[in-house]
Amino acid sequence: MGGFDDFKPVVAMFGLQFTYAALSLLARASLLQGLSPRVFVVYRQAAATLFISPVAFLWRKSHRTSLGLKSFSLIFLASLIGVAINQNIYFEGMYLASSSMASATGNLVPATTFLLATALGMEKVNVRSLRSIAKILGTAICVCGAIVMALLRGPKLLNAEFHLLANSIFASEGDSWLLGCVLLIGSACCWSIWLILQVPMSASHPDHLSLSAWMCFISTIQCAVITFFLEQDPEAWKIDSKLGIATILYAGIVGSGISFFVQSWCISQRGPLFSAMFNPLATVIVTILAAIFLHEEIYTGSLAGAIGVVAGLYLVLWGKAKDLVEINEETEPKLQIDYDHTVKPAVDEKLSSCKCDLSKPLLSDVSADETNPV
Repeated sequence: MGGFDDFKPVVAMFGLQFTYAALSLLARASLLQGLSPRVFVVYRQAAATLFISPVAFLWRKSHRTSLGLKSFSLIFLASLIGVAINQNIYFEGMYLASSSMASATGNLVPATTFLLATALGMEKVNVRSLRSIAKILGTAICVCGAIVMALLRGPKLLNAEFHLLANSIFASEGDSWLLGCVLLIGSACCWSIWLILQVPMSASHPDHLSLSAWMCFISTIQCAVITFFLEQDPEAWKIDSKLGIATILYAGIVGSGISFFVQSWCISQRGPLFSAMFNPLATVIVTILAAIFLHEEIYTGSLAGAIGVVAGLYLVLWGKAKDLVEINEETEPKLQIDYDHTVKPAVDEKLSSCKCDLSKPLLSDVSADETNPV
């Protein structure tokens, strides 16, 4: 493997961040045109189900797997928390705040996952270890950055002339912004819970493609039930704009379907840390393009908070990388000992047996006597 093949995961992750950025911008534009966030989530999951279900069905023909009660229960819980609740509050928060804020709060996921995993005993913390200190400090910086983004907006840097337009869309800009930030932070926590649920869920049902298809299908039903009770206007189910239809298809097929395969392939090639390192790139892309095309306002406080979140993210990732290095250093000597005691003696035995066989004549004396009787 060499040449361009070494850069394929990098190119794929760059393309994936542009894909996520385009999804954020299209969703934000569609929501501002009147598309209900709850209805959008229902149609998005339905489009993802229609796209991924045939692929999972064809895959299952050659890989037979069964779905037990425990697996179904975990899938139902993961779909409810990680998709139904997560997506609804995420896009509601995006509508109330901004697409750049939604993209920035996504960088909180490693920190919130670390907090939840530590509370559940899945993550060991040693205050005397530098990597543990880095993860704790990075988590604290991420949380502080999120608070700064939500509360300390500061003066505007760009698009100050659109202040009246923003007030005409939202009745109370300050309250909407704060509520949107709270919802986006809650979405990051839901996503962290979903990541933690992947451990028992993958152990119970290791077919990831089938898992994705089931989660898309179950979450579509869950989101439809939630929207049926929360959406008061029946006309909200009608999608009149071409932008809304295009956004739903793009979010379902590309955002939930194709991106799954690309993300899984990159993780299999370079690991989860490599994948997480590219997340802030989407934040930068969304912030720049949203200011240009959607005329979103950029505040100094929000920008400083976003920088803090990204800095905290890389501190947490550095600590996790050191964990992986130590695990590899601990396992490699054990593998070497096993190799010395099992593989090498077996090879030596094979070589010695080969030498013995080669030292004998091709036809033994017994066979000679049998073929040439006296």
